[in-house]
Amino acid sequence: MRLLDAHPGEALHTCVARSLRDVLARGILPEGTRLPGHRRLAAHLGVSRNTLVDALTQLQTEGFLRVMGRSGTLVSLPPIDLSGDYPRESLPLSDWATRVLRERPAGESGDFHVDFRLGQDVPELYPEVAWTQALARRAGEAGRSQRHSDPLGPLETRRALSAYLNAERGARVTPDMVMLTAGTQAALDALARVFLQRGRSVAIEDPTYAGARAALAATGAEIHPVAVDAEGLHPGHLPGAATLVYVTPGCQYPTTATLPASRRQELIGWARRVHALILEDDYAADLHHTDRVPAVLQGLAPERTLLLGTFSKVLAPATRSGFLVAPPEVVSVLAATRTLTDRGPGTLDALALGDVLASGAYARHLRRVRPLIRERHEALLCALAEFLPGWPVRAARAGLHIYLPLPAGLQELDVTQRATGWGVGLTRQGPLTGGSHQPAVLLGFAHLAPDALRDGVQRLACALDGLPGVAAPRRGASPPARV
Repeated sequence: MRLLDAHPGEALHTCVARSLRDVLARGILPEGTRLPGHRRLAAHLGVSRNTLVDALTQLQTEGFLRVMGRSGTLVSLPPIDLSGDYPRESLPLSDWATRVLRERPAGESGDFHVDFRLGQDVPELYPEVAWTQALARRAGEAGRSQRHSDPLGPLETRRALSAYLNAERGARVTPDMVMLTAGTQAALDALARVFLQRGRSVAIEDPTYAGARAALAATGAEIHPVAVDAEGLHPGHLPGAATLVYVTPGCQYPTTATLPASRRQELIGWARRVHALILEDDYAADLHHTDRVPAVLQGLAPERTLLLGTFSKVLAPATRSGFLVAPPEVVSVLAATRTLTDRGPGTLDALALGDVLASGAYARHLRRVRPLIRERHEALLCALAEFLPGWPVRAARAGLHIYLPLPAGLQELDVTQRATGWGVGLTRQGPLTGGSHQPAVLLGFAHLAPDALRDGVQRLACALDGLPGVAAPRRGASPPARV
């Protein structure tokens, strides 16, 4: 019998207990065997008697050993079969878990010279000083709290958020209509569980945010994809009945289209006519490239709209701060069901969020970062015009990416593979759509400096040179080296 190798940071008596447990489980010492005396066994293992006693006490607590007074310490459990020679059973997954795994989008990995893929960190967007100061001010207060937090979030934060949404987004919100969340995905999951099930249906934009599609489909509800065009979702193509419709009217994801006023009115009319709820994801409102942000749909129909929003992209992804605005009767149901999950948002982050909103620090920060987003957006547009002339580039009014439809004859997978060969990472539209659409790729830009954006587009042009339907690119004086 010997000691097993210690894990990093593992106490010696824990390592001794683990080593003896392994011996007992394998049946090397059969049930009823008397262990050697403490001094003898400690010397054999090369540890002190006190360390051994601590280990034996642990194993006695777990039921592996029993102390019989003068008779010594005896093995009290039969060996455990650790051979592994038994059939591996499949996990007894629920229907919900099975649907989640089926809808889960596949990740794409790679190391690129210029990475346009979405989801990159943009440190310049984070108000580090204001956020750190707010956390420091509130740390003691959150630590002294002895009660479970309000499942909706601190009232003072909901008041500050209501005032911000009413002033900056054209919303019609009172604090009793607000629930703070751990981001948009948490809100989507909560709403899907409350409103959807087998036998019900939900309409979604197509293409759309993959996380929304997965959360809604996981409930077993029937999904009705509704194709979008240059103006976003067309309400005339909605089904005759649905429980929910998921939309991104301020900045359609991923095409970046803005839903015009006429379609907003038509969408509200449809929802009232079929008694559906509008699930409005306002994910990009704080990422508009101008100071004129379109008002939210919720302000036109607060009794019919469930508004989702997030601060994670601007405050910092690690905060997982978001919100859900809904009629009070919906919020009360969500508060009740939340007691079975996370019981409420993190108090410290929620209080700090309220401070940066109420003090005006958040609004001032947005005014500072919007010129940076606009500069990089324009740099990408200029590079595309220079190196891929004639391509149907669509400028974005908000968000952190550009939607780039591919010329006829090009396929997304071929384009992304060729781009990879030149060290360029792209995001395909394909995983975001459930139907047949013109192929397109997405180019994230906010995390890249103008020089890197230009280099990346030049590399992309070189990768696509010679393909059918692609105009000869203007490469400039110094074409990049292929990776």
